[in-house]
Amino acid sequence: MDIFDSFIEVPGGRVFARQWRYASGAVDVAPIVLLHDSLGCVDLWRDFPQALAAVTGRNVVAYDRLGFGRSSERRARPSIDFIDEEAQGCFPAIQQALGLGRFSVFGHSVGGAMALRIAASQSEACQEVISESAQAFVEPRTLAGIRSAKTRFQDPEQLEKLARWHGEKAHWVLDAWTEVWLSPQFSPWSLDRHLREVRCPALVIHGDSDEYGSEAFPRRIASHVAGPVQLEILEHCGHVPHRERRDDVLRLTAAFLARGAQGEPEVALRAGSLASAVKAATSETA
Repeated sequence: MDIFDSFIEVPGGRVFARQWRYASGAVDVAPIVLLHDSLGCVDLWRDFPQALAAVTGRNVVAYDRLGFGRSSERRARPSIDFIDEEAQGCFPAIQQALGLGRFSVFGHSVGGAMALRIAASQSEACQEVISESAQAFVEPRTLAGIRSAKTRFQDPEQLEKLARWHGEKAHWVLDAWTEVWLSPQFSPWSLDRHLREVRCPALVIHGDSDEYGSEAFPRRIASHVAGPVQLEILEHCGHVPHRERRDDVLRLTAAFLARGAQGEPEVALRAGSLASAVKAATSETA
């Protein structure tokens, strides 16, 4: 597996992208595009992308949204329409630059909402969508979790940790999350009208102890999407299943994508087994 880094011109600046690609023998199926959470970036996915590529046999792409990680800084706070803007403005530019005629999307937290929004607007190109801990509307538990996090980040050590990943953009990253979500103007937001336009297969993953959203989120998503849906509520799991229940998320995702690749059983078996694929990916990144 080869890893390629690049910068892509998008409206408003340049975004950093990383690809995990098989040098030879790659299965000709849609690559998986990862969409990070409100404080995330490519590096914070850690070894999950490589493990995901190994267990699914698909190429994987992740990118830093504008203002995050290694992408261009932003000065203005995101608008209350930032989820729509990512799906309709930035993502198509990345899609074109990387030649993604077909793709699948896997999004965590607000990245999950963006993934569903992308699936809704690109019904022909998006083959499958996986939402992990995605918000579907503005819930009191979400706002309480954000207020609690905002208080924690008043500790300079916590902000320094964020700066490890975002550098001088750390203050902007935190503000972009807390102030938009806590603004009264954002309170009516929901995915409802877009979920009805999601026609591709959807895998909806959520932890039963998610501090940023109740099970109302995944159940709303699963009940509203138009296409076939698989709902998975993980027990004793918080907001980051791909770290807290990593092997379960890899197993569920690999099986879900394999079912979508009808007539191509090698997708499911390419790594031999979940355990061997994860072990191989972890050893390569160690």
